[in-house]
Amino acid sequence: MNAAVRAVVRMGIYVGAKVYFVHEGYQGMVDGGDNIKEATWESVSSMLQMGGTVIGSARCKDFRMHEGRLKAAHNLVQRGITNLCVIGGDGSLTGANLFRKEWSDLLAELVQQGLIDEEASQKYSALHIVGMVGSIDNDFCGTDMTIGTDSALHRIIEVVDAIMTTAQSHQRTFVLEVMGRHCGYLALVSALACGADWVLIPEMPPEDGWEEKMCQKLSAKRAGMKRLNIIIVAEGAIDRNNQPITSEHVKNLVVQRLGFDTRVTILGHVQRGGTPSAFDRILASRMGVEAVLALLETTANTPACVVSLCGNQSVRLPLMECVQMTQQVQKAMDEKRFEEAVRLRGRSFENNLKTYKLLAHRKPESELPNSNFNVAVLNVGAPAAGMNAAVRSAVRVGISEGHKMFAVSDGFEGFYKGQIKEIKWADVGGWTGQGGSLLGTKRTLPAKHIDKIAEQMRKYNINALLVIGGFEAFLGIMELLAARGTFEELCVPMVMVPATVSNNVPGSDLSIGADTALNAITFTCDRIKQSASGTKHRVFIIETMGGYCGYLASVGGLAAGADAAYIFEEPFDIRELQSNVEHLTEKMKTSIQRGLVLRNENSNENYTTDFIYQLYSEEGKGVFDCRKNVLGHMQQGGAPSPFDRNFGTKIAAKAMQWISKKLNESYRKDEGRVFANTEDSACLLGMRRRALVFQPVVQLRDETDFVHRIPKEQWWLKLRPLMKILAKYKTSYDISDSGQLEHVVLNGPKESEAMAAI
Repeated sequence: MNAAVRAVVRMGIYVGAKVYFVHEGYQGMVDGGDNIKEATWESVSSMLQMGGTVIGSARCKDFRMHEGRLKAAHNLVQRGITNLCVIGGDGSLTGANLFRKEWSDLLAELVQQGLIDEEASQKYSALHIVGMVGSIDNDFCGTDMTIGTDSALHRIIEVVDAIMTTAQSHQRTFVLEVMGRHCGYLALVSALACGADWVLIPEMPPEDGWEEKMCQKLSAKRAGMKRLNIIIVAEGAIDRNNQPITSEHVKNLVVQRLGFDTRVTILGHVQRGGTPSAFDRILASRMGVEAVLALLETTANTPACVVSLCGNQSVRLPLMECVQMTQQVQKAMDEKRFEEAVRLRGRSFENNLKTYKLLAHRKPESELPNSNFNVAVLNVGAPAAGMNAAVRSAVRVGISEGHKMFAVSDGFEGFYKGQIKEIKWADVGGWTGQGGSLLGTKRTLPAKHIDKIAEQMRKYNINALLVIGGFEAFLGIMELLAARGTFEELCVPMVMVPATVSNNVPGSDLSIGADTALNAITFTCDRIKQSASGTKHRVFIIETMGGYCGYLASVGGLAAGADAAYIFEEPFDIRELQSNVEHLTEKMKTSIQRGLVLRNENSNENYTTDFIYQLYSEEGKGVFDCRKNVLGHMQQGGAPSPFDRNFGTKIAAKAMQWISKKLNESYRKDEGRVFANTEDSACLLGMRRRALVFQPVVQLRDETDFVHRIPKEQWWLKLRPLMKILAKYKTSYDISDSGQLEHVVLNGPKESEAMAAI
C-alpha cells in the first residue's frame, strides 16, 4: 500500500495537483483536523520498503452512517478536495461509491445547515473516485492480482520452505492454515508453489468421502519412502454442506486414521506483514500513477473506476461491476454452486485449480493412457530460479498424458553425449522450491554436434522436445529447425519455455527466473540504502546483470526507488550523467539523504560502473560521497519466488499439453512414426500482454536483435518514465504508455487545477 501512496502523491505533485493524506482511513475523513494533511514530495521518501500502510487504515462505523458521511463531505469541501483515491478491499470501495452518489445531496444539506455557502457547493459539485484494490486475499473480481497478495505469498512460502526441512528431518505431517475467509487464492497458489499433498479451499469443497482419499494419498506417499506430507487449509475452508473444515479437524483425522506425527501451524497475521515484494511495489507504483491519470480524465458523468491488472497491463474497469461480480462469488458459494464460484473468480484462479489437480493427484498406472510417445526435457543456458518447478510440472503432465518422459542433463552438451534417462513421477517430488537447475544446464548450442544429437534422438526414440531456458535455448531450437532437412530425427514437435533472469527472450514479456532476480536486487538495494541510515548524504552505484537487456536495472530501479537506471536500450552521454549528478546534488539539499543509481552491466562499454562511480564521487564532493556495488551471481541464485514457481508450473503444463496435441496430429499411422516438419511444430510459448501464446520461432526472427541478444521491442521500456517521475525528474510522460489503451491525452491547464486526496 505504501508504494501506491507514494506513487499517487508524486504523480499528483508532478501533474500540478495539491495532494492530501487522509490518515486512519474513513475514520480520519470523518474526524478531520490533523487527520487530513497536505503531502509533500519528501513525506513519501523511504516508504517503498515498508510493509503495512504509513498513513494508517481503520474500519469505520461512523462512515457507514449518513451523519458520518456528512462530516466527511464537510471536511473535504473545507480543503477543496474533490478527487479521492481509495486503496482498500471491496467494502472500502463500495463505501466510496456510495459517498460519490450521495455527494450532491450531502452538499445541499451542508448549505442548508449553513456549514458551507452556495458558491462552495457549486465549485465542488462533483466528487471523483478511483479505487485500487489492496487485499492479501486476492478476492476482488476484475484484477489478476491485488496489491499485497504477492507479498503474502512470499511470507507463506518462506514458512513452507522452513517447515519442509524440519518435516523431512522428523518424518512429520504438517497442516498449514493460511488466510482467506472467503477466498482460497492464497491456499491454492501456495499449494501449487510448494507441491502440497492436499489443499482445502472455500470455492471448491472436497467431494464426500474426501477424508478417506486424503489419508490414502498420505499413506501411499509414506510407503514410497517420502518423509514429508503438507496439507494447506484456507481459514474459510468448507465441505459440500457449507460446514467449516478446520486445521485442527484435519490434524485429528491424520492422527486417528494414520497415526502420523502431525503438527498444525496457523500463519495468521504474519502473512500481512514484512517487506513488500518487488512485484507488489511495481504493481502498486503502476496502479498509483494510473489512478492519478484516471482522476485527471474524469468528468461529472464518469462512473467510479478501479485500476486493475490484466496480464501485465494496467487497465480501468467500472468499480461497481467488479464489486457486484465479487459479491456474486459469495452468493454462488452460499447456494452451493461451486463450479460457478470458481468460474466467477476469473481465468487465473481457474487455471491454478486445473493445474494443481493435474499435478497433485497421481492416477494409478492402470488408469493412465498409453500414448507410446517419448518426450525429452532439458534446460539450456544459465540457471534460473523456477526451472525445476517447470521441469516437475512438465514431467508430471507428460506422465498423466501417457508419455514416457526423459530427462537430459547439461543441456545440448549432455544431449549429444547421451546423458539421457527416463524420469518418473516420484523423481521430481519436492522440486518446486529448489533454486538453480537440478537437471544441470549449459550454454552449448547444438549446431556443432547436430549429427550426434540426431543419433541420440534415434537411439531413445525421442518423439518431442521441451526446452526450458534463455536466449541460447531460442537459438538452439532455431538450429535444430534448420537441420530438419538433413536429419529426419529432428522432424518432431519442439517447444521452448523462456527461463532466464535477464528476461531477454523474444516472444515473451516475462521469463521464468526474472521475478526472483528482481526480488534479490530489490532487497539488496533496501539493505544497501539502510546501511547508510546513520550516514549523511550518500549515493550508491549498483551494477545489475542482464547482458544487453536493461529489464533488471529498469524494473529493479522502479521497485527499489532508484534515481536513475542506465541501460543499453536508452543510449546516454556525458551530458545526461552530468545532469543526473546535478539532480542528486539538488535533492541532497532537501531532507533526502540517500541516492540510488543502477547500471545494467552492458549498458555502455566506456561509461563503466567504475567510471560512473568516479564521476559521481568527483562531482558530488562536499555534498555527498559514493559507494559502488556489483551484485553479480547472487541475482541468479536463491529459492524461486512464489511467482516464478507458479509461472514455471503453469507455463510448462501448457507446453506439455501442446506437445500431446502436436504428437497426435503429426503421427503417421502407416509409417508408425511422428513426422512434424511445419513451421508451427517448433514454437516458443510466451506471455504476450494478457495471454500465453504459442509462436513459431521462425516468425520471431524478425523481432530479434541477434547481435545484442534482445527483442527489438520491449514493453517494459514504457515503465521507465515512471521511475524518473517518481524520482522527481522533469521528464515527459506519454499517457498512452501507461498500459491504458483508451487514454485521452491531456493538454491545457486542467492538470494544475486537479486536487487529489488519498
